Amino acid sequence: MGPHPAVAAIRLAVRRALHDILNGHTSPNALLPAPTTSGESSPLVLVACSGGADSMALASALAFEAPKLGLRAGGVTVDHGLQPGSDLRADEVVLRLTELGLAPVESIAVTVGREGGPEAAARDARYAALDAAAERHGAAAVLLGHTRDDQAETVLLGLARGSGIRSLSGMAAVSGGPGAPGRYRRPFLQLDRQTARKACMVQSLPVWDDPHNADPAYTRSRLRHEGLPALEKALGKGVVEALARTAQLSRDDADALDTWARQAEASVRDAAGLLECAKLYALPPAVRRRILRSAAIEAGAPAGSLFARHIEEVDRLITGWRGQGAINLPGRVVAQRQGGRLVIRQG
Repeated sequence: MGPHPAVAAIRLAVRRALHDILNGHTSPNALLPAPTTSGESSPLVLVACSGGADSMALASALAFEAPKLGLRAGGVTVDHGLQPGSDLRADEVVLRLTELGLAPVESIAVTVGREGGPEAAARDARYAALDAAAERHGAAAVLLGHTRDDQAETVLLGLARGSGIRSLSGMAAVSGGPGAPGRYRRPFLQLDRQTARKACMVQSLPVWDDPHNADPAYTRSRLRHEGLPALEKALGKGVVEALARTAQLSRDDADALDTWARQAEASVRDAAGLLECAKLYALPPAVRRRILRSAAIEAGAPAGSLFARHIEEVDRLITGWRGQGAINLPGRVVAQRQGGRLVIRQG
């Protein structure tokens, strides 16, 4: 008799997420062949675990699959220090992960700043700690327990910001920074939260429910407990699946437009490397604005502070030219039109 369907589902999701670590040519939906390596020389995969149902289910699946795939499995828990006793909670998670057979396992305490609000600041501190742990241990990948429900919430938050198709793309199944583009894997984006919780229950895995997840002071918590249930009541039960599907379709479209913009950028620059307004004007708005955003970031504007309204103002220098003055952008970057050229530079 095989494992419970929920356990089988989480294990299959992890197996598929790790397809390219040992053999980069395998297609994403293929299963890995029999392992060819073992021991300390094997690639290490870390799981980021809070002790909640999603990440505990992920840790259990990684612990089961990694040895079969010729991989080593370790774990990291991040202590944000936002609640009394959070250090004890982190120690418990370390114990649980060790009991699952993961090694190395560590707890990392971080200081959460204030920039961008409490949720964003905690996320920034968490990813900085995970990046540092991955570097320290030489990990090939870090697994994150985001589910289809998390994806649906992310899409709705992006919709509320009104910042374009990229914000509707949700979280990528594979992501990472410039130095480690494939570091983060999210195996559970096609699985619902209930499957992860069921997998923990049938495996008798203890689960910690973070009180922040039910705290109405947090935007995502309100969306989870009030917003999405209200949408499901009004529109029916398929809302979460539809939003997750929207994320994938939006991501495909956004990736295609990004590629188009990268290819078009060289053709709209003159011999001196300046952007030619007439050539920019001839491009579709979605492509043109991507080129403008890229140029602003290249000039020193922080990506996180550069919003759609900034790019729209710069765009009007091309599409609605009436002799207007320079546009001030974040990071002391200035955009202005000079003799049919668009100049974006540090002011």
